[in-house]
Amino acid sequence: MLNRPFWFYWIVFCGLILVRYFLIAGGTYWFFYSFREQFVRQSVRLKASAWRSMRRDIELSVLSGMIFALCAAIVMSGYDLGVTRLYLDIHAHGLWYLGASYGVVLILQDAYFYFVHRLLHHPLLFKWLHQGHHRSGHPTPWTSFAFDPPEALIQGLFLVGIVFVLPLHYTALIAILMTMTAWAVVNHLGLELLPVSFPHHWLGRWCIGPAHHSIHHRKYNLHYGLYFTFWDKLLGTNDPSYEQTFDASLRRF
Repeated sequence: MLNRPFWFYWIVFCGLILVRYFLIAGGTYWFFYSFREQFVRQSVRLKASAWRSMRRDIELSVLSGMIFALCAAIVMSGYDLGVTRLYLDIHAHGLWYLGASYGVVLILQDAYFYFVHRLLHHPLLFKWLHQGHHRSGHPTPWTSFAFDPPEALIQGLFLVGIVFVLPLHYTALIAILMTMTAWAVVNHLGLELLPVSFPHHWLGRWCIGPAHHSIHHRKYNLHYGLYFTFWDKLLGTNDPSYEQTFDASLRRF
């Protein structure tokens, strides 16, 4: 156990999370928007956000990063006290459990995100808790973690809670965090990089990509999922014309 003070963890994770955000979101934005013409003929090209909009996204993301760091500090302090179910010995639950726990947490996180996300779109809550994320009608990678502070706390509390319930190796937890970051950046890319056939493929029908999520930024009452389309399909919030819209957009280029 590290047994560092809470403020130490918060400062360290603030730095790590913000560096990760600027490297991944900034690097992705620079690469794909600098060379976006390479993807236009085979991709859906969405209108780029104005710099003012992106600056707001960055400001919100920095605030979100500070709140996520607070959640990480809670986890680490809990680990120091021995009250979490995080573990270091990879053989404690077997190698099979390492992969299984990773998959289970992604499924649980997707369900949590769907229902919380849908709730935040309720008219009584949207203005106060979620409007900041939707200021960019045409998202970019900078939008990936642009949450109003209360929403950032709500999202961060999932991983805080899960480490007190489910045994998780640190490797699995880090893999989950990296998956969440990469998926959020890609889904807000604004350029569809997947093959034309992706929405018709079994994987494309069940996994969310940038074109799928971009519809949510234009039609607020559809596509609430994080990783998978399962809950959208089950509960009637999946755009029935998604595949046709995707194909029509591609034919324009």
